[in-house]
Amino acid sequence: MIFLFTDFGSRASYVGQMHAVLARAAPGCPRIDLTHHAPAFDPRRAAYLLAAELWIAAPGDVVLAIVDPGVGTQRWPLALEADGVWLVGPDNGLLTQVAHRAAQARWWRIAWRPAHLSASFHGRDLFAPVAARLSQGDQGDLVPTAPVVDGAAWPADLDEVIFVDDYGNAMTGRRAPTLHAGVTLVANGQRFRPARTFADDADRAGFWYANSLGLVELSLREGSAARRFDLAVGTAVTLAPRPPTS
Repeated sequence: MIFLFTDFGSRASYVGQMHAVLARAAPGCPRIDLTHHAPAFDPRRAAYLLAAELWIAAPGDVVLAIVDPGVGTQRWPLALEADGVWLVGPDNGLLTQVAHRAAQARWWRIAWRPAHLSASFHGRDLFAPVAARLSQGDQGDLVPTAPVVDGAAWPADLDEVIFVDDYGNAMTGRRAPTLHAGVTLVANGQRFRPARTFADDADRAGFWYANSLGLVELSLREGSAARRFDLAVGTAVTLAPRPPTS
């Protein structure tokens, strides 16, 4: 199975072109679009979203991950084998959170280059063909390399909004199990109490909960938390100050 994770959006033909390459190179291999709305031009925040999304991948699966503002420059195309799951993507930190959370991770440089390599679409011309070959068990294009440096110093969890869905829920880069269940969070001066379900936000004041990916998410019952509280990708999220003790 090949999963696609990009910041390409859905209006242009970029995603379709990659699907066409994959279909020709790996006919019969299922292809799943995880998202094409990762944080645009932002491999740092996208890295935390990608790591959270990968619960669904199994050993032998391949993830084609493209958030690549440096496309066409002198950066290495990489492959990562993380607990048996293969990922291909640029050397810009996008894959590092997956590597950090894996029990076993091995990095590879992609040595192969196509006869035609555009300066602006390595996802189609380079990464998609390699992903297709990996899905067929062909690792001949890979050269072992040391762990990458880009993104290595990023924190294990990111206390910022990394994604806003169509409902206006603001997903953060913080894994929910790393927080005490009773803490109150603050974003843009708004306090978000903990809750388990949307229905628990009876007064529609806003709340945070552990979403289905295991991340902290800021939400509003039957409304857009992003619109009401002016939340966007990059908005900082902090712990509310504790009341003074007497």
